[in-house]
Amino acid sequence: MKNRPALFVAVLAITAAMVFATPGTAGRRGGQSPSLEKAVVDSLLSLPYYGIFDNLAFEMDGPNVTLTGQVILPITKSEAAKRVAKISGIGKITNKIEVLPLSASDDAIRMTAYRKLFDTSDLYRYAMGAVPTIHIIVKGGHVTLEGMVSTPEDSQLANMLAKQLPGIFSVKNNLKVEKK
Repeated sequence: MKNRPALFVAVLAITAAMVFATPGTAGRRGGQSPSLEKAVVDSLLSLPYYGIFDNLAFEMDGPNVTLTGQVILPITKSEAAKRVAKISGIGKITNKIEVLPLSASDDAIRMTAYRKLFDTSDLYRYAMGAVPTIHIIVKGGHVTLEGMVSTPEDSQLANMLAKQLPGIFSVKNNLKVEKK
């Protein structure tokens, strides 16, 4: 029982890596190796400014990588492309990561969403670790939940709590449920 927190953090890290295995990366068209995909995942997860309010994903077509997602800092976008470009065996990089516009109201929604989802509910465990498995994306008052959870009930709870946030226009729940 003493190792349970360490085991849970390890499971969360693996789950975070699985978030990047979107259908675009899972269906290998160009014969890229799983180790190349793992290297891309590792480089994105190690970005210093990548956090709970950012969402990064990628697709591979052979050695070529298309980066997608949303980030709150421009440096995260540029660093993601730089780090992936340094991986041996990577070809062309297309950086389609969106830098979210500055907005005090969106920042307030982000902080309220963080507190609502992780401080007062059973979802706190998804905020643990260097890269949480639930990401809260806010753009123009519209909230999108990205990432992975363990159960459908956790996905529903996150969605319900997000819909209770003051000052939002909509909630889109893109949380995936971990396959067991």
